[in-house]
Amino acid sequence: MKRAGDVVRSAQGLAIVRCVDENHPDMGAEVVDERLSDVGRVVDVFGPVEKPYLAVSPDEASPASLLGSKVYVR
Repeated sequence: MKRAGDVVRSAQGLAIVRCVDENHPDMGAEVVDERLSDVGRVVDVFGPVEKPYLAVSPDEASPASLLGSKVYVR
């Protein structure tokens, strides 16, 4: 597993994740939390190349409930 980053905000029903570096996951990648529970899938990558943002479509949880969480890519 690789750390994807931290959930920094929610927008339009998506969780916005700030990546830890330029090695971001691909679109469609499965995102999990620290307990390996499914969070959702990456639907977009945007922002600066050095530390991009990921838009994650959550499976069940409200995006606002994920704020501040560390997320990982399976």
